Amino acid sequence: MAKSHFFLFLFHMLLSACAGGHLKFANGWEIMNNTWCMVKPSTSEVVLSNNIDYACNMLGDCKMIQPGGSCYDPNNLFNHASAVMNQYYAINGRNPWNCDFVGSGIIVTSDPSYGSCQYA
Repeated sequence: MAKSHFFLFLFHMLLSACAGGHLKFANGWEIMNNTWCMVKPSTSEVVLSNNIDYACNMLGDCKMIQPGGSCYDPNNLFNHASAVMNQYYAINGRNPWNCDFVGSGIIVTSDPSYGSCQYA
């Protein structure tokens, strides 16, 4: 890619991010601001536990879902998995594939934050 094209690409990404819009790639993937990753309601408890383990291992810190953490209450697998899956999704660029979790994640456009549990 020519140097000028690279800088135009970066400039477009920056404008897109600042404008609250989304960036669509030629392959159909979009990176959208103001999206969050949640667990699909039909997800089994085994998959929820696996998602928590995976996300926490990749993030290296899941204090938010431990007792006293901002997303501990309500203390259930669905809420805990959604919180750490979203944290993983946000940290890794909000790419659709970062919310897949073997088909158990869904991208939402309404902020799922509640009480002290603020989703990034």
